[in-house]
Amino acid sequence: MPKGQITDGLRFGRFPITAVQPVVEGGKFPAKALPGEGIVVGATSFREGHDQLGVSAVLLDPSGAERQRVRLAAPRGERGMGTDRWEGILTPSEPGNWSFVIEAWHDRYGTWHHNAEVKIAAGIDVELMLAEGAALLREASAEDFRSEWDRGVLRDAAAKLADQSLSTEERLAAGFGHDVAGVVAHQPIRELVTVSEKHPLLVERDRAGRGSWYEFFPRSEGAVKDHNTGAWTSGNFRTAARRLDAVAGMGFDVIYMPPIHPIGVQHRKGPNNTLVAGPHDPGSPWAIGAAEGGHDAIHPDLGSFEDFDAFVARANELGLEVALDLALQAAPDHPWVAAHPEWFTTRVDGSIAYAENPPKKYQDIYPLNFDNDPEGLSNEILRIVLLWISHGVKIFRVDNPHTKPVWFWEWLIAEVNKTVPGVVFLAEAFTRPAMMHALGRAGFQQSYTYFTWRNTKKEIEEYFHEVSHESPAYFRPNFFVNTPDILTEYLQYGGPAAFKIKAVLASTASPLWGVYAGYELYEHVARPGAEEYIDNEKFEYKARDWDAAAESGRTLAPFITRLNHLRRDHPALQDLQNLTVHQSTDDSTVVYSKHKTLADGSKDTLIVVVNVDPHVTKECSVALDLAALELDPQDITPGGGFFVDDLISGESWEWGEFNYVRLDPHVEPAHILSVRRMPR
Repeated sequence: MPKGQITDGLRFGRFPITAVQPVVEGGKFPAKALPGEGIVVGATSFREGHDQLGVSAVLLDPSGAERQRVRLAAPRGERGMGTDRWEGILTPSEPGNWSFVIEAWHDRYGTWHHNAEVKIAAGIDVELMLAEGAALLREASAEDFRSEWDRGVLRDAAAKLADQSLSTEERLAAGFGHDVAGVVAHQPIRELVTVSEKHPLLVERDRAGRGSWYEFFPRSEGAVKDHNTGAWTSGNFRTAARRLDAVAGMGFDVIYMPPIHPIGVQHRKGPNNTLVAGPHDPGSPWAIGAAEGGHDAIHPDLGSFEDFDAFVARANELGLEVALDLALQAAPDHPWVAAHPEWFTTRVDGSIAYAENPPKKYQDIYPLNFDNDPEGLSNEILRIVLLWISHGVKIFRVDNPHTKPVWFWEWLIAEVNKTVPGVVFLAEAFTRPAMMHALGRAGFQQSYTYFTWRNTKKEIEEYFHEVSHESPAYFRPNFFVNTPDILTEYLQYGGPAAFKIKAVLASTASPLWGVYAGYELYEHVARPGAEEYIDNEKFEYKARDWDAAAESGRTLAPFITRLNHLRRDHPALQDLQNLTVHQSTDDSTVVYSKHKTLADGSKDTLIVVVNVDPHVTKECSVALDLAALELDPQDITPGGGFFVDDLISGESWEWGEFNYVRLDPHVEPAHILSVRRMPR
């Protein structure tokens, strides 16, 4: 770019670079990434005239050193036609504050190649074009950053281009040769390089964006009912620890527990959220606080801190991380109510406002008010979080974060990770998209989603595209298939097939998915008129007979185990942005693929085909976007197809661009197909 005052203060460089991605609100917040994750990086860049433009993305590690350089290309299909859009993949390797820049540059070799191809074919300036090519490659062969072998390739090609004893075709072939193309693809011949500003990329630890979650109530695990009196003896951390082997055996990574604190007595809710609790009803764990303490205490029925530490240690031995519920609210008898009434909202009649989500009322819960004493309340919550971190908890599932100020979460998550790097927060925010996305920008590593309610083909395809291509820079979706509060009609009436279908979709579309205990037993009976379980475990103990279910075969556990093992075996399932939706002729058959090129050059590609109608067998034709599969020549069969292996049934087929599929939901509602890669 010309030097001097004429260029001072201009926004455009020699070549414009605009619409860079992933950039969150102009760089105010860093884009999210994971170690080894393929991050789609792109920009719109163009130039005047007809000369060729090259665009690259450069990945910078936390020290500012260059770690990866990738030449960008136009996106596939119509999205890349005539748009001046360029995209590629960058892959950071470890946690830290990374960044990237976009470079646009005059592609000297590309420009010469195009001009020589056109002009020589037309008989125009033949000798001049060959001479220009020779001079270009000779000059490039002197660049000291190139290897000696690369220099030799360029010198030899330059000499042949200049050798008039050879035919025009031979000279041009030397300049266009495979070796030359390889050298300039690896290290292009560039000039007039324009560099964008640095854009931040926060690379967080693996569990921030990858993992299989399992939720259970520790008080139910090992709970025993006296059938004479109807009274229950609560399970505790020691009895709940016995269940951990089975959870780990199913391949889960995270064991999540609802609040484990003392439960309020005043206005305690009874079974199925009734207003009156009996003397033996345990109440909702989310009604936190009683005479025994608040958020920094453990319910005495569950045990002591020593018992909790033993539970965490056993989980860790089995490869499980413990996620604890962070529910920032209080029962009427929480110690905060007496000590800090300013942390709540007082109504004109002097009463403290309880939680409401009309028509629902939660008389056993007082919401917090952050406006009266924001500093005091915030520091108290920080103290509590750090207390549980000191007992081995590095993951928090946050209840209803959208009912607290967004600024508070930005502050808390930053403060916590400043003190203890790597702590993960999951937002349980089933609310408006703007709030859910703001929480992601504020620092939440992952979030619950609308996936639970996306059941038709159109809904699923649109949502999968949204979370994988439109919002991954700031919103990581955790596809929970059910929760204690959510039992959709799809699961209520879909039978076992519906449970399989949702599990396949959740576990293969997102690197994060989760189930609430009982899902593997096909629990599906709802409270009349509600979208939640009857005899809800939020308000009572639930003793499940896991052994009897296994012996009878009426359990989804083996299928879930298979899915979780596939997730560990196939790196493509551990990325979010690599999902491509394909086409089918049936309005209930969803088709998508996930592809990943590994550091050693090998490729992992899966095609998922799911009949989302749990009642009816579907037959259709599947049309694949073959470019998304990145097939190599050796992968192609003599018939022009490629082999796929079904990772569920064990069957294999030869597939191509168009394929016949028949899926009976009562037998197997889905194919998870691995594209067979042949040795190079």
